[in-house]
Amino acid sequence: MQEQTPYLLIGGEASLASLCDRFYELMDTVCQFATIRALHPADLQPSRDKLFMFLSGWLGGPDLYVQHIGHPMLRRRHLPFAIGESERDQWVACMLLAMESIGIEQTLRQELLLSFFNTADFMRNQPA
Repeated sequence: MQEQTPYLLIGGEASLASLCDRFYELMDTVCQFATIRALHPADLQPSRDKLFMFLSGWLGGPDLYVQHIGHPMLRRRHLPFAIGESERDQWVACMLLAMESIGIEQTLRQELLLSFFNTADFMRNQPA
């Protein structure tokens, strides 16, 4: 019997792709997320692809990021960007809206939200 990972619980590859698409669509169109949008290049597709690959492994699916890029080294890769509480909170709010938008079940969404918050908080490199 296959373990019920968050990857499988959200619906696997197709749902994860929808989540990443929606996340970057929201980031690109909702003025509330303008600060984090400004941290990204004009073309969001490479960022979307990297998030998809990372989340695949992080959620218990295929470890695509490691296979294609290498170890994520999240904090190190985010050091060039000024990330404070505001940027963290925008990222988490954008992800919450994306999860709600694609219909991730509420209990799972809350569990993922806590994990996303902790990971986003770890990316902070600016004083509070």
